[in-house]
Amino acid sequence: MSLTHSIGYVKNDIGYGSSKSLRLSITFATEVFGGAMDYRFVRTTCPYCGCGCEMLLEVENGKLVGTYPSKTSRMNNGKLCIKGWNAHEFVHSPDRLTKPLIRKNGTLQEVSWDEAFDFTASRLAEIRDNHGPDSLSFLTSARCTNEESYLMQKLCRAGFGVNHVDHCARL
Repeated sequence: MSLTHSIGYVKNDIGYGSSKSLRLSITFATEVFGGAMDYRFVRTTCPYCGCGCEMLLEVENGKLVGTYPSKTSRMNNGKLCIKGWNAHEFVHSPDRLTKPLIRKNGTLQEVSWDEAFDFTASRLAEIRDNHGPDSLSFLTSARCTNEESYLMQKLCRAGFGVNHVDHCARL
């Protein structure tokens, strides 16, 4: 498949023709980039709210470099809000937390995931035991799937005896 032919598939999904199944990968050698360049678009769902807008992530050599709306999506018809347009920017942010932190002696210290989960579970159980189950409440995210939200409410109700569960995506 030639580069020109491959870009035609992207144009179709961005809105210049019929819907195409798109998991496009273009690999081509170029003297400008000094060898092979991996360039592709990946269709996905926007991570911000519960609307479910479809978007195309532009990936260059394994790094997200851009976001485009999918014009073949019935949900968003080729439109994205400002958060959707910039969804690729937080992935490679130097400010993004990638490891768990626990405050020890007044400062945040990097810990293992096992230690973070053990600390969280024991602290929640301690609060429930000392102050009762009504002292806890849980909030799930619009980035969670329905199944993940179901598991959270099941954990809260069955595991902690808490009925205070909410979701931030009440549109």
